[in-house]
Amino acid sequence: MQSGEDQPREPAPFAHVTVLRDEVLRALAPRPGGTYLDVTLGGGGHSEAILEASGPDGALIGIDRDAIARAAAGARLARFEGRVRIVEARMSEARSVLDSLGISAVDGLVADLGVSSPQLDEADRGMSFRSEGPLDMRMDRTRGQTVRELIDSLDEHELADVIYEFGEERASRPIARAILRARDDGKLESTTDLARAVYRVLGPPRRGGGLDPATRTFQALRIAVNEELSELDALLEAVPSLLSVGGIAAIISFHSLEDRKVKWAFRGDERVEPLTKKPIEASDQEQRENPRSRSAKLRVARRCEPVAAEEYE
Repeated sequence: MQSGEDQPREPAPFAHVTVLRDEVLRALAPRPGGTYLDVTLGGGGHSEAILEASGPDGALIGIDRDAIARAAAGARLARFEGRVRIVEARMSEARSVLDSLGISAVDGLVADLGVSSPQLDEADRGMSFRSEGPLDMRMDRTRGQTVRELIDSLDEHELADVIYEFGEERASRPIARAILRARDDGKLESTTDLARAVYRVLGPPRRGGGLDPATRTFQALRIAVNEELSELDALLEAVPSLLSVGGIAAIISFHSLEDRKVKWAFRGDERVEPLTKKPIEASDQEQRENPRSRSAKLRVARRCEPVAAEEYE
């Protein structure tokens, strides 16, 4: 982990539209003097709103594993100097981050599990099938396997299982076969090559729009490379220990795998009380202004009073 003081001074462009900003604020109800945790700092949109609402002395810790995001958020939040700390870490390390700062619990936390627009749109990151880029997909490009290395490490059945489990893609087996065939033929060098392998199985994108046939496969491989679901599992397990009694957790997911995990974690832990029976979705206006918000689902839970232990003779 690395503190905000070690972040780059000149941030790269990171234009990202904050999803469900007002809904998150209503859920957290930030107050002066409160302490808040943003475990997916990104461009700092949610953090900025929380710091504004908790002025003049509310504090926030923001963590992210993406160096470009941390630099951009640092610039955006610079006016809150003394009230914000930015730390290089994964969201699974949230408990360790608080411990390192001497903070026992926070009054609220937010997690936006979506991949940011800059991460999707920047070709060099290799997450998009719409532009040619390297077969990378890592959020932290200083460590871990690239997607090409992941593909090379799996046989056909293992790759199909990844595409099916993380992408819920029914045609996972023929797609895995097509990807490995392209690799063996020397035709898997870029994201466009990867998309073409999927199109050979499912057909090309429709002219009228709709879901691109490569979407589920790219999602699955990105989730696998970044260990996104295991990161989420670790965060959900830690939520009760991160929150003070009465503290609020607000988690935004973007696909059914994540949403189910959040729903059952909130329902299955007696230390938290779900405050949303159904997930909160973006308004019609937000969906028109930001199409990527259409799949966003916000679930909220509150840390309960601890249950007194029973005494036994």
